[in-house]
Amino acid sequence: MTDTISSLPPVSEMMRDCGLEPKKQFGQNFLFDLNLTGRIARSVPDIAHTTVIEVGPGPAGLTRALLLAGAKKVIAIEKDKTTQPILSRVVDASVGRLSVIYGDALLQDFGALAGGDFALCSNLPYNVGTELLINWLHLVARGVPIKSMTLMFQREVAERIVARVGDAQYGRLAVLTSLLADAKILFDVPNTAFVPRPRVQSAVVQIIPNTDKIKQVGDIAALEKLTAVLFGMRRKMIRRIMRDVNWSEFGLVGSERAEELSPEKFLEISKKLIA
Repeated sequence: MTDTISSLPPVSEMMRDCGLEPKKQFGQNFLFDLNLTGRIARSVPDIAHTTVIEVGPGPAGLTRALLLAGAKKVIAIEKDKTTQPILSRVVDASVGRLSVIYGDALLQDFGALAGGDFALCSNLPYNVGTELLINWLHLVARGVPIKSMTLMFQREVAERIVARVGDAQYGRLAVLTSLLADAKILFDVPNTAFVPRPRVQSAVVQIIPNTDKIKQVGDIAALEKLTAVLFGMRRKMIRRIMRDVNWSEFGLVGSERAEELSPEKFLEISKKLIA
């Protein structure tokens, strides 16, 4: 099966033949480096037995790497229909292991796409990466069987995802992620690896949902609302933001700031205060 994928022309050549160029409105920065795409794909846990959903395949550089790494199946979601000539060739070469959905990833029912458990692996478009992650964390909290997420973000966003209390980057993303999953930065990706070259550096983050944590959290709507309120004015003391709260009930005096509260404390407060 992989021999057919291997026989395809280089991604850059297929783009040139189709007259395809990255589009700014879709946040596209294409990754051509085979060593990097292969490294990302091989980072997906248990890939040979896993259906992988990829958002924003573009000219299919990472898509091809996922197939070559032995993914059981790949479902690619692409908003830019001008990529169809390239993606169609990869579909034909995949011997039934690749399907492509043309549409907005923010509007997809990820829980229904795979028909069972699945992994996410993407070089996410910069303009929607954070929003997609929060959507996926909601799915995790609801018990949708996401096995793993291996995702590329701007380095700054990656640091916000894995931050701990006391870190300058600690905020809403870190709280939501750490209460539902185990997250780490796998490796950095220099901006020179992309076409066009972005101004920022990138990093690949791996997020593994944690069943024990998920059971403790339940619905994260209240948690997300609380983090938005407190981190929205992160330099203010929490008693200045939410004046009617008896903070001593939570072992606090009210002079704390959001960045000083642990994820567990956010969860405790949200369960009691946010309807």
